[in-house]
Amino acid sequence: MAVPARRTSKTKKRMRRGHIKLNVPNLQFDAATGEYRISHHVSPKGYYKGAQVVKKSDDNANA
Repeated sequence: MAVPARRTSKTKKRMRRGHIKLNVPNLQFDAATGEYRISHHVSPKGYYKGAQVVKKSDDNANA
C-alpha cells in the first residue's frame, strides 16, 4: 500500500485543490424577453440579439 513519505502541507494541498471549484455561468439580461440567458446563446423564448430566431412550437396546438 502506498504511503506518503512526508505529510502534505496546507499550502501544497490548497494549491492542488485550487482549480476544484464551481463555475458560475455568465448570465446576461435579455431586454427583449425580460429573462436572463447565457452569453452568445438563444434565450429560452427563442430570441437572440433582440430578434426572434427560433419559433417556439406550441405543445397544445395539436391537442
